[in-house]
Amino acid sequence: MLKWLALAVLVIILDQAAKLSIASHLSYGQLVPIIPGCFSLTLVYNMGAAFSFLANAGGWQRHFFTVLALVVAVVIISLLRKHHQQPRFAAALGLILGGALGNVIDRVAYGHVIDFILVYWNSSYFPAFNVADSAICIGAGLLILDSMLRPHPSREKTQ
Repeated sequence: MLKWLALAVLVIILDQAAKLSIASHLSYGQLVPIIPGCFSLTLVYNMGAAFSFLANAGGWQRHFFTVLALVVAVVIISLLRKHHQQPRFAAALGLILGGALGNVIDRVAYGHVIDFILVYWNSSYFPAFNVADSAICIGAGLLILDSMLRPHPSREKTQ
């Protein structure tokens, strides 16, 4: 189980290091094109959750999303205890845990989440995100892959 917790810690370290670097080198809203026309770095703050969900809710959402992420972290740790021997499932949980806690650190320390990766095409923009968000998405994708590839007794009975 320790290697999956170490994966979560690695995600937190990478996330926080990237956020600190961006916050110390860019001013709010500044765009630094990396691949012109599709990828830039920027410094923006997200008061809500994914895609700025509830960003303008008046402040209560900070505490709500912090508590929610901590509850999810406890659930994930209990799942890791039971399923640490399933590498794909456990890696997915480790990535999600690290991402969730990386964003919790921001909410507690700053009152918002630091986002800095901006992907776009022409005038179509995907909401800015960060390393923690990426880890959560990759973890969610691994969970879906794991559920499709893992043998299920109900599937075997119907074949």
